Amino acid sequence: MKVLVTGAGGLVGKALTDHCRYLKDIVFSYQHQDLDIADAPAVRQVILDKLPDVVINCAAWTNVDACEFDEARAFAVNAAGPANLANACREAGSIFVTISTDYVFDGTKHGFYTQSDEPNPESVYAASKLEGERRAAFTYDRSIIVRTGYVFGRNGSNFLSTVVERAKRGGDLKAISDTYGTPTYAKDLAERLRQLAQVNFPGLYHVVNNGPGVSFEQFTRKAIALVGNPEASVEAVSEKALNRPAKRPANSRLRCLLTGKVGLAPLRDWENALEEFVRSY
Repeated sequence: MKVLVTGAGGLVGKALTDHCRYLKDIVFSYQHQDLDIADAPAVRQVILDKLPDVVINCAAWTNVDACEFDEARAFAVNAAGPANLANACREAGSIFVTISTDYVFDGTKHGFYTQSDEPNPESVYAASKLEGERRAAFTYDRSIIVRTGYVFGRNGSNFLSTVVERAKRGGDLKAISDTYGTPTYAKDLAERLRQLAQVNFPGLYHVVNNGPGVSFEQFTRKAIALVGNPEASVEAVSEKALNRPAKRPANSRLRCLLTGKVGLAPLRDWENALEEFVRSY
């Protein structure tokens, strides 16, 4: 398979590139400095030149708080970007897969959000990602849209990705105790993205690891237990106490209604994935 990956320098993009190369795919990987997905002519030129079987978009502006202060940039990358890619894929006849976020929901629901729930974004970042979903689907009816969240893995700079290394060093780790999501191992997400490309059934998917949703605090405590460093401890903090510019959903746990219908099994439990992540260190 000829796979073109955008956002290849990020956490999921790196995992996806490694996975596809392991499977002996022909991989064209583009970091932001190589290809800005907000640049429609550049996107079109690259895709029509390479003519990949599938384009998997891992590029996004994911600085949730910074998006609050630069709405134009957020929508250029997170909304116009997927539309540019979808348009080029339609012209090239390539499968298109793009990643969205659990933050499109407002967090007021009890339990898991599925595709039947109506999004209600409460930040610029979330609104721009939801608009990206809609523009991709409108531009190219063969688009595959994947919502995910609470992603962790090697080479990641977000809290969940760095917590294992920090637990090994010891000391007090502050973790939010009152927001909940479903952890997603970047390695498992990467494998599922490629599987969805192979299935080639357009639609909206929720891709997260199996198991109950947890808070950042609960995830951190589990990581510390697996690391086994008695010098590491957790201090619970509330989301409100952090006083961050962008609002986050209190609950963004996801569940998929479509995965089984296209012949794909649920991903493994997030705790098993976390154990592998800890062993990788």
